[in-house]
Amino acid sequence: MERKDARIVSEKESPYSGYVIMEDLAEKLKNLGYDRESPKMKPIHKHYFMVQKNPGEQFYLFSSLAAWLIRKSGKSFEQPQEFDDPNTTIANILDVVRNDKGLVLEFAPNKLKQGYGDHVVFILDHLADVALEHEGFQWKRAKPSAETEEEAEMIEDESELVLDRVEEEMMAYYSDDEDDPYVFNVDAAPAKKSEVFEINTNINEEEWKLELERVLPQLKVTISNSSRDWRSHLDQMKQYRTTIDQTFFSTKNNLDKLHKNISVAVEKIGNREKYLNRELDAVLDEYRLLQDQLSKVTDNYRNISGGVTERNRDLEQLSVRLESVKQEMEQRGSSMTDGTPLVKIKKGISQIKAQITKMDIRIGVLQCLLLQSKIQEKKLLEDDLGQTIHAF
Repeated sequence: MERKDARIVSEKESPYSGYVIMEDLAEKLKNLGYDRESPKMKPIHKHYFMVQKNPGEQFYLFSSLAAWLIRKSGKSFEQPQEFDDPNTTIANILDVVRNDKGLVLEFAPNKLKQGYGDHVVFILDHLADVALEHEGFQWKRAKPSAETEEEAEMIEDESELVLDRVEEEMMAYYSDDEDDPYVFNVDAAPAKKSEVFEINTNINEEEWKLELERVLPQLKVTISNSSRDWRSHLDQMKQYRTTIDQTFFSTKNNLDKLHKNISVAVEKIGNREKYLNRELDAVLDEYRLLQDQLSKVTDNYRNISGGVTERNRDLEQLSVRLESVKQEMEQRGSSMTDGTPLVKIKKGISQIKAQITKMDIRIGVLQCLLLQSKIQEKKLLEDDLGQTIHAF
């Protein structure tokens, strides 16, 4: 299962070598425990990477499987994601493969982008060999096991008799009659009176025939051919040989005609392709120029769009500030035009004036009372002073 040469065999040398290598790769993945250690990954059949199905899915599975094999070989490798750049993923895988000794890559890395083909199988097979070598796995020569013949169970039916059984019964019957000298010469044998019997019956002959016709289909002896009989195998081989000989020439003629038609169609397609290439050279050159101009315009657009985005952000910030200022102006304008505060101020002033008036009245009353008390005190003082003077 392990190949000795580290190179890719071309389709001219062996058109089916990739399928053989893919089958070997499937066996190596089983030995590495691919089914057990990576249950989340999609299971692959023995020709998965040789047949085109879904290039995107096949490339993602190829990159994931390559990363798993690299990690199995004892090296660190990041698990690729589905939306990663395929060129970067292929470059990382090939960097690991080129570090191995005795391996030369003679193909372009772009051939791995399609996710199937001889190159993909070659890379995976090499990584599987390295992983097996790292784990100490060694291939051994297969030892054929002794063939044990199992005794087939013979099911006996009342309506069937095996050919061997019939032959044995016949041989036993004739072996019992070997002692009789007249077994093969009946005319020369003396008649035995004891064996002559007369059969008398009352059964009608027509009823007997009808009963015989009714029972006759059930009395058929079916001899089943044994599966190990070489005679039946030889007859089948002769039948197959005659069938192959009969269909070979007609099939060969049809295939030759098909080959000629396909070769003529391929030649026409090639000529048409050359003609189209000659006719479309000028258009292709113009297309390339337009493509270059488009790339330049897209670069300028990206640069300009970057400045526009920054200005849009500044504009949004200014618009937010303007909205906040407008809200403040509206609140202040509504408060200035509203007359309720002025009415409240006037009412407060009138209340203050009323309180001031009441206070003035109270002050006047107090001043009057204070004046009366002073006058009384003065009179009392004068009365006291007059009495003292008269006493002296």
